[in-house]
Amino acid sequence: MNQANRNLIALAARVLLAGLFLFSGFNKIFNFAATQEYMASAGVPATAVLLVLTIVLELVAGTMILIGYQAMLAAGALIIFLIPVTLIFQNPLAYTDPLAVQHHTIHLVKNLAIIGGLLHIMAFGGGAWSV
Repeated sequence: MNQANRNLIALAARVLLAGLFLFSGFNKIFNFAATQEYMASAGVPATAVLLVLTIVLELVAGTMILIGYQAMLAAGALIIFLIPVTLIFQNPLAYTDPLAVQHHTIHLVKNLAIIGGLLHIMAFGGGAWSV
């Protein structure tokens, strides 16, 4: 594969990965109260403050990955964020209903795959077509 194709693939990967966090951040803004209630139901304290910090992190780090500016730093911050989020919100062992277990297992594995993509950015950076 030539370098131009590699650069295009790295850009596409950044766009797709960043899009997830940008969508999630904006979704939380437009559904603030419902998100706050969901966080509280999981036992998260200080939901308003943590939700605002989450929105800021997802939007800022997502934008950084999208444009490739300090992408390694942004990826690291999102990994640190995703570890407790995954353990709190996507723990299939916390459920007995088979459908809930399946649902949370899928989201747990999805989050692990996202962390894998972020680790790749940490290891190799954003690629040549970055700011």
